[in-house]
Amino acid sequence: MGPTAKPSPPATTFQTSISTITTLPRPLPTPLPHCQIHPRRIPQEPEPVGPRSGDRALQTPEGDTGPGCRSTEGRKQPSVSDKVLSLGRAADQLPELMEAQGKPPTEKQFEILIRMHSDANRGLRVYYVYQKMVKFGVKPRVFLYNRIMDSLIKTGHLDLALSVYEDFRRDGLVEESVTYMILIKGLCKAGRIEEMMEVLGRMRENLCKPDVFAYTAMVRALAGEGNLDACLRVWEEMKRDGVEPDVMAYVTLVTALCKGGRVDKGYEVFKEMKGRRILIDRGIYGILVEAFVADGKIGLACDLLKDLVDSGYRADLRIYNSLIEGFCNVKRVDKAHKLFQVTVQEGLERDFKTVNPLLMSYAEMKKMDDFCKLLKQMEKLGFSVFDDLSKFFSYVVGKPERTMMALEVFEDLKVKGYSSVPIYNILMEALLTIGEMKRALSLFGEMKDLNKPDSTTYSIAIICFVEDGNIQEACVSHNKIVEMFCVPSVAAYCSLAKGLCDNGEIDAAMMLVRDCLASVESGPMEFKYSLTILHACKTGGAEKVIDVLNEMMQEGCTPNEVIYSAIISGMCKHGTFEEARKVFTDLRQRKILTEAKTIVFDEILIEHMKKKTADLVLAGLKFFGLESKLKAMGSTLLGS
Repeated sequence: MGPTAKPSPPATTFQTSISTITTLPRPLPTPLPHCQIHPRRIPQEPEPVGPRSGDRALQTPEGDTGPGCRSTEGRKQPSVSDKVLSLGRAADQLPELMEAQGKPPTEKQFEILIRMHSDANRGLRVYYVYQKMVKFGVKPRVFLYNRIMDSLIKTGHLDLALSVYEDFRRDGLVEESVTYMILIKGLCKAGRIEEMMEVLGRMRENLCKPDVFAYTAMVRALAGEGNLDACLRVWEEMKRDGVEPDVMAYVTLVTALCKGGRVDKGYEVFKEMKGRRILIDRGIYGILVEAFVADGKIGLACDLLKDLVDSGYRADLRIYNSLIEGFCNVKRVDKAHKLFQVTVQEGLERDFKTVNPLLMSYAEMKKMDDFCKLLKQMEKLGFSVFDDLSKFFSYVVGKPERTMMALEVFEDLKVKGYSSVPIYNILMEALLTIGEMKRALSLFGEMKDLNKPDSTTYSIAIICFVEDGNIQEACVSHNKIVEMFCVPSVAAYCSLAKGLCDNGEIDAAMMLVRDCLASVESGPMEFKYSLTILHACKTGGAEKVIDVLNEMMQEGCTPNEVIYSAIISGMCKHGTFEEARKVFTDLRQRKILTEAKTIVFDEILIEHMKKKTADLVLAGLKFFGLESKLKAMGSTLLGS
C-alpha cells in the first residue's frame, strides 16, 4: 500500500471539501489508468455459446464458423464451446462426404451424431440429423426414435417430438413402454392433459397399464408445473387401473398438494395412507404441519404433532419452528413460548427461525420486558445475540411500514446495551428508504458521538446528505471512508456523483467516476459510458458523442446528470460551445431532455467553460512567473 498522507485540516468551505477528495490517499494502491479509453472497452453482455438460446445455431445459419467459412477481420477469438459447436457442424456434413465417396451412411453413423448432439442438449441439431436420415432413406430403430424424441422434449421442442412420433407410427414400428413415458412426461410438463390421456389410453390398449413408477413420474411432472387438478386426475386413473400407490407416490402427491395450497386434500390422502398402514416418514408430518400453519389451522397442526409423537417419532426443529410461528400468528405467544421451552428441554439446536416469531410478537405487542427476558435466555443458551438482533431488524424493516416500529424497539434496546454498528446501519438504510433522512442522520450523529461509524455507515450517510442537499457533509463522509482505506458503496458513488453534478462541481464528479471504476469490480454502466463520452469528445464533434448516447440507450441505460456532465466536461476540454449545444439540442428534439433542463445545462456549460478558461489563464500566469508581479502591483484577481 502507498505511503500515508498527512491528515487534511477540517473543511471550512464547500470548495475545500470538494478539493480534499483529490488529495487524500486512495484505498487501492493501483493508480488510475492513464490510457485512452475506447468505446468498445465498455463491457457487453457475453454472447451465448455452446447450446444456444432457441438453438438458432443448429440450423446452419449464415456466417457459420464451420469448415469453408472465411475468417473476418476483427472476429472475436472463438471460445472452446464455439470450437466444439463448429466441430459438431463439421461432423454433420460427414453423411454427404460418405455419399460422395460411394459409401452411403448407415444408421450407426447417424446414431453417433444424434448421441453427440443429444448429450450437448442441442435438440434442433438432433432434429436436423434426423431429417438427413429421412433424406438418405435410413429408418431409425425404436431405441433411436426414443432418443430423438427424448432430446427434443428435454430442449423444449415438444411439437417436433410429436411429429417424429407420427413418423414412428407411419414406419409401422411398435411402441415400447419407454416410448410412451417419454411422450407422457413431455405432455405433462406442457400441460397438455387431454393429449396425455390419449397417449395413456393408447398405452393401455397396445402395450400394458402403466406401473406405479410411471404414474409417480406423471404426478411429479404435473406437480412441477403446478397443475394439481391434473395430478388428481392421474391419481384417479391409477386407481382405476388397479395400481396400488407406494410410499413414494403418496409422498409426491401430498407434498404437491400442500405446497399448492390444498392442504385439506393433502390431509385426506395422508389419512388414506394411514388407513393402508403404510409407513409414514416424519418429513410428511413436517410438510402437513407447515401447510396447516400457513393456512391458519394451528389446531390441526397441533393434532398432527400429537399423532407424530404417538407414532413413536420425535418432532424435529422444523416442526417446532412451524408451530411456534403459527401460535405467534394467532397471538398465542404464551403457547409459542411453551413450545420454545420444549425445544430447550429436548436439547434441540435452536436457530434464529425459532426465536424470530417470538421477538416479532413481543415487539408488535410492545412487551419489551418479555423481549429482553428472551434475549437474556438466548444469551444463556449460547445464541449470538447481536447477530440475531441484526437479523431481526433486517426482517422487521423488510416491510417499509414496520420501520418506525423497529426504531422504537431499538430506542428501548440501546438503553440496555443492545446496540451495534450493523443494527445502526440497518436502521439508517431503512429510514433512508422511506424518506426519513433527518432521522437517519440523527442515528448517524449518535454513531459519531460513540466513535463507531464504519465504511457502510458513511456510505449510507453520503446518500442521506445528498438527498438532504448537504453536499459538503457528503464529501466529508466520502473522505472519512478514504481515510479508513475502504471503498464507498456503488450507491454512495452514484449519489455523490449526481449531487456534485447538480451543484456544478463537474471536475470533482468526473474524478469520482474514475475513482469508482478503479476501485470496484463492476461499476455503474452510466459511469463507464461517461468515460466513453469523454473519449468521444476528443474528436471535437457532436456526431461521435451522439453515437455513444444512441448505443447507451440501446443498451437500456438512460442518460442522467452524470452523462450530461461528462458531455459538458469533455466538450469544454476538447470541443466548442456549439458542438456541446448540438448534442443537447439533439436530445431535446428527441424529447429526452425537456426545454427547462436544456436551459439549465446550457447555463452550466457556460459557467464551466468560464471556470476552465480562468484556470488556463491562472496556469499561464504562474508558468511565466507573472503571479508575483501582479500581486506586487496590488492585483487581487489571484486571491490570497
